[in-house]
Amino acid sequence: MSDFGQATIAFVQSHSGSAAPLVLLLAFCESFAFVSLLVPATVILFGVGGLIGASGIEFWPIWGAAVAGAVAGDWLAYTLAFRFKDDIAGVWPLSRDPKLLARGLAFFQRWGLLAVFVGRFFGPLRAAVPLAAGVCAMPWIKFQCANVTSALVWATGILAPGAIGMRWLLG
Repeated sequence: MSDFGQATIAFVQSHSGSAAPLVLLLAFCESFAFVSLLVPATVILFGVGGLIGASGIEFWPIWGAAVAGAVAGDWLAYTLAFRFKDDIAGVWPLSRDPKLLARGLAFFQRWGLLAVFVGRFFGPLRAAVPLAAGVCAMPWIKFQCANVTSALVWATGILAPGAIGMRWLLG
């Protein structure tokens, strides 16, 4: 491994206490509609998975932080859209791309609960579907069931490949 790689792993190991809060923030940014369009958190989180595997820090607390951040981001977007309904489309950055919310609404109206689950895994839909669910007044408990289960699967899919792959490569 290169000197840079070894220095990076040493840095991660010595700052492992910051990993969970940082991952929670990144997952929140990735999931919250108004920030997800600006923060490239998916790529960073894939890299974090690799750093978990290479540094030997605990996987489960980081995974839990990713789940919590993802759930919180979608929950806040849903809540704001539930409260403000169609007025949410006038808020930046949605006002710059009116088609984004319209596509989310069409997807949600066609697929309902499944759209909330599946939407987490597809770029722009990730931002629009929780808003669409809120605008359409989806019942809170149904939204949260899809929100939490999709966050569990998403966090695993984004962190585990790097963590397992690096442990296998270095192990």
